[in-house]
Formats: sequence, C-alpha cells, structure tokens
Amino acid sequence: MTKSIRFTLLSLRDLLVSAGPFVVLAVALLALAYWWLDPNPPKHVTLATGPAQSAYEEFGKRYAKALAKDGITVDLLPSEGSADNLRLLREGKADLGFVQGGTSEASPTDETELESLGSLFLEPVWLFYHATAAPATTAPPHTLEFLTQLQGLRVNVGTPGSGVPNLMNKLLDSNRVDPRTLALSQLEQTPATVAFLAGELDAIVFASAPEAPMVQMLLQTPGVKLMDFAQSEAYSRRFAFLSPAVLPRGVVDLASNIPAQNMHLVAPTTTLLTRTSTHPALLQLFALAGNSIHGSAGWFKHAREYPNVRNNELPVAQEAERSIQGGAPLLQRYLPFWVANLVERMWLAMGIILAVLLPLSRVIPPLYAFRVRSRIFRWYAQLRELETRAEDAHDSSALVAELNQMDRHAEKIVVPLSYTDELYALRNNIQLVRKKLQRNDPRSTGPQ
Repeated sequence: MTKSIRFTLLSLRDLLVSAGPFVVLAVALLALAYWWLDPNPPKHVTLATGPAQSAYEEFGKRYAKALAKDGITVDLLPSEGSADNLRLLREGKADLGFVQGGTSEASPTDETELESLGSLFLEPVWLFYHATAAPATTAPPHTLEFLTQLQGLRVNVGTPGSGVPNLMNKLLDSNRVDPRTLALSQLEQTPATVAFLAGELDAIVFASAPEAPMVQMLLQTPGVKLMDFAQSEAYSRRFAFLSPAVLPRGVVDLASNIPAQNMHLVAPTTTLLTRTSTHPALLQLFALAGNSIHGSAGWFKHAREYPNVRNNELPVAQEAERSIQGGAPLLQRYLPFWVANLVERMWLAMGIILAVLLPLSRVIPPLYAFRVRSRIFRWYAQLRELETRAEDAHDSSALVAELNQMDRHAEKIVVPLSYTDELYALRNNIQLVRKKLQRNDPRSTGPQ
C-alpha cells in the first residue's frame, strides 16, 4: 500500500471515529421519529364492497386498481350492502367500506371510531315495476307516482344488509303506509331481479349508483317502468340524508329516448367510511383515487361535483378533506408515492432533529483535530519527563537510547498534511533534547 493511500485511509478513519457519536445520535433520533410517526402505510387494506354485480363491487375494483399503482393491495370484502358494511366497520373486520346515508341508526361509538372520506356519489332509490302491475286507479298510462299506490303489490326491498329495507320502512312510514298491506320480500339483488323478470314480483327496489349493471339493464327492459317520485323535493325536506335527483330525458339512450321524460328520484348520498385507526397515508390515497373515480360528469352530477365534504353524517378525515379540495400534494406530483409520503410526514421531525444536531456538529472539527494532534502531543509528556531526568543523571547514555527510540517512533507517526508542521516540531524538539544530553555527556552518540 502506497503512503498516500495509507495517509488517506488513516484520515478517513479519524474522521469517522470523530463523527461516529454524532452519526449514531442522528440515526437514533431518525429511527425514533420514524417509529413514532409511522410514516409508511401497510401494504394491505380491506375494503368492504357489496353484493355481486353491484355498483359497490365495481367501484371497489376501481379503487383496488388505482392503489395497486402505489404498491397497496386492496382486499375486497363482499357484503350484503351498506348496512352490512357499517357492521363490518364497527366490528373492525374492514378498514374501509361504502355506506349509504340513512342506512341505520347511529351508534354511540361511531363519532370516535369512524370517520368519512367524503361524499362520493348519489345513490338514487330505483323502484322498478311492471306496467301491468300498476293499479287500475292510476291515470293512463298507468304509472306510479306515490308510495301509497304500492299497497297490495308484491315488492322486494333488498336484503337487510343492504340498508334498503330500513330506508323503505322510513319512506313508507312517512306516507302512513302499513308494511303489512304489501307483500314484502327481502331477496338478494340477483335472485330478486330474476323473480321480477319472471313475473313473480310486481316491483323491485334498489338503492344504487346508475353504474350498477342491474339498473342499466332494467332501465332498458321493455314492459318495465321506473317510478317517478313526484314528491322528491318534499322527501329531501323531511329526511336530511336524502337529496332530490332528476334522471334527464334521453340520458340512458338518446337514440331510443330512454327515459321518455324527466324522472324525479330521491337519492341518499353514499360515503366512504373508515376506521379512525386506518393509516393517514391510506386515507390520502383513497381520497385521491376517489377524485379520479367519481370526479367525472354523470347522470346525476356535473364534472368535479363529487367527491365533496357535504352531506356527511360523520366527521370528515383531515387527510381526505385536504386531498378532495387540494388534490395531490406537491411532492407526489413529481416523486414516487413512498418517497414523497416519507418526506411529507417526516419533514417536521427532520427539521427538529436538524435544529438539534446542527449546534452539536460544531464539536466534530475540534474532536477530529484533537484526535490527530494527540498522536503527536502524547510524546511531549515523555519528552519532558526524559528532560527532567537528564538534569539529575550522571550517565545519560540510557536516556539517549530512550530518546533515539522515541525518535524512531516519531518517524512512523502519520498525520494529515495540515498537521505535519506539528509533527516536525516534535522531531525538532527531540533533537534539542538530544543536543542537551550530548552537552551533559560528551560520550553520548547521535541517533542509532
């Protein structure tokens, strides 16, 4: 190994040893901050969706695809619907879930354990019926406009887990309709649709987004009509979770003019609920994905009207509110999610750590200088002690031999170039002491 390489390695070693405690402290503080803040989210999250071929299932797939781009696996948990999703959230079996407004009565713990990621879309109440099932008392062309006209009909209101039975009970009660005057059933969506098309049911009720395949199909099925809620505005005034909605003429099929006229509907708002224990970074990702998935124009909304923070029965998470109103954070627009998220959630802690370590870092240069100079200065103690002994010595030959040994050691001392003047000063001082010994004892010789 050449001397230049050896000198460089020794200098690096001195620097590392001097800065070692500082580096260890910095790493320890960063590790503590990382553990405390927990900036990176888990790689798996559970989303409660809904029954097969429902809008909830379709939206769940879209969220899973969106979050997969950032390395998050969304496990889709099928359910019976909105009420079932709320139960899964309360029991901690799901991290997030689609929940329709007015699904069930609020629980005392909901305010502390659950929060909203914003209103995603309107979920109209679709009441389909056979034209032949309309009572003869209705005006031609025998259409239904009021829930009181359902009396005596066979009506399926969905499974208890969907939340639709609870919603229909509230609507029927507001019309003073005794449910016992209807032949109510609670079949799942697909079997109910099959029974309805087979003529075994007179009417079927969904509360679903228009993207649901069943809704799309029934809207275009000959002989099937959609009930026009003529009192939709009044329903929205009676129930805070309902909004009036209009299905515009021809929006389903412009060429076939379906529907043939504007249809008035009532629509609860669907929100994405989550447990308060869900990682904030996941909430941000879901909210950003919601902006893309639900932000386009649709049958019941204008572009960028949803998601929003209105009509929420539970508090809106801060991460979701920021993402809905401000979009993606600046760093996430240019950096990978994991890097941007780490910086965004650690920047304050890193700033505090830097403020603490910056003054401490001033200790490193003096410590480095002390370590290098100590190789030289430790010989001065021996040199002074040898010089003191020489004043009382009658025979200085042993002291000269010891001094020569010290000189040989001094020749092997390695220091950076900036400290060589002190090394040569040591060797000069050794020569001065040698000359003094030689004056005291002329028999002594030079260095051996």
